[in-house]
Amino acid sequence: MDHSFAPLKNDLIIRAAWGQKVERPPIWVMRQAGRYLPEYHQAKGTHDFFECCRDPEISSTLTLQPIERFAGLIDAAIIFSDILVIPQAMGMTVEMVDKKGPHFPNPLRTPDDGQYAEVMKRDVDVAKELDYVYKAITLTRKKLDGRVPLIGFCGAPWTLLCYMVEGGGTKMFKEIKTWIYKYPEETKALLQKISELCVEYLALQVKAGAQLVQVFDSWAGELSPSSFNKFSQPYLAYIAQHLPPRLKEMGLEPVPMIVFPKGAWYALNHVCDMGYNVIGLDWLHSPEEAVKIVGDRPIVLQGNADPGVLYGSHASITETVQEMVKGFGWAERKQGWIVNLGHGITPFVNPEDLRFYFQEIHRLTKTEGQ
Repeated sequence: MDHSFAPLKNDLIIRAAWGQKVERPPIWVMRQAGRYLPEYHQAKGTHDFFECCRDPEISSTLTLQPIERFAGLIDAAIIFSDILVIPQAMGMTVEMVDKKGPHFPNPLRTPDDGQYAEVMKRDVDVAKELDYVYKAITLTRKKLDGRVPLIGFCGAPWTLLCYMVEGGGTKMFKEIKTWIYKYPEETKALLQKISELCVEYLALQVKAGAQLVQVFDSWAGELSPSSFNKFSQPYLAYIAQHLPPRLKEMGLEPVPMIVFPKGAWYALNHVCDMGYNVIGLDWLHSPEEAVKIVGDRPIVLQGNADPGVLYGSHASITETVQEMVKGFGWAERKQGWIVNLGHGITPFVNPEDLRFYFQEIHRLTKTEGQ
């Protein structure tokens, strides 16, 4: 399947992600296509969330909304989809409940509940099951017409397993903690299976047209450092180590790989050695400290303003941007930083305040003569 896409007019984020010196730091934000935008609700209409993910036309329209609204201010699109499409492909039912979030009516309860054995032995064909994602990526690349690169993504094995076991979002993590401390070997076997599916899923996204990929480990911070080393780190590393050779096997060029282990600030030093090009930082990190920990390793950092600053005054937004520009050492380094928030945009943010955030980054990182 050969796609002919328009040449890229803005490759800033790709150059930055490979660690090159760049004229200004590239910008995108997690959940930039989403419910804070009035046009999102118009395009979504009466479709439920997963219907939007499964409809390439709607998914591509939603993906492009922030690119059109913030034209010239942001440097990447991220495909409108969800991390939970992998558990769906594995045969589990996931619903998006309004005002509550994702819900698994029949989560995994114990390794003996029957469903665990089914999930483990099922031969999952991610090419077939998630074909709608690849179609959405290809259509989006065509509609982007080279304006900015397109990011593909998946959930990290640990985070996906949390949802599969808890049945949805949670504050206590009672079920998954039971699994890791009562059934560690069964937990690791399933994490390994999910990791293999993630590699294939990301490779097929690249084949469809994704130009960078991000692995979201949203619940990494629920693990202690020693548990992170057992139940998250090996599986994140597996993806980073196996995606490039898989792309090569498929006759595809490597793409920059981003990992976002939210909340696992204590693991940054280890995460630098996993094989990813870019590490996403949440707002719990001090940029100065993160830069020190990275040292002379060829790692690019992404982040990391507190998304909550977008509820604040313009003066607060400016101050946050100034702190980041200084903390990431932009003036001296001119490399190693992709601007983002420390997590996804939260609901009820005024899109014009996000625009101000983008404008301030441009203003405060502009090189003389640009």
